[in-house]
Amino acid sequence: MSASLAPECNEVKERYDTCFLKWYSEKYLRGNGKADDNECSKLFRDYQSCLKVALKERGIDKLLVEAREDSKESDDLHMKRK
Repeated sequence: MSASLAPECNEVKERYDTCFLKWYSEKYLRGNGKADDNECSKLFRDYQSCLKVALKERGIDKLLVEAREDSKESDDLHMKRK
């Protein structure tokens, strides 16, 4: 598995990746799992929280907001959003 963008989040990312790969192969692909609510959801939220803190500390969070705003019109056009 790959390392996290933020080294301080590697441990929680590894736990999430392990859980997700097991859930995906053993449950989801066999039609026994819901994509939006599964046993890995809490681990995903933990990893997401860790990343948000790391991105904010590095000032990357603002760059992400700007990039999303800059591409919004293009996304709307190509993804047929209204």
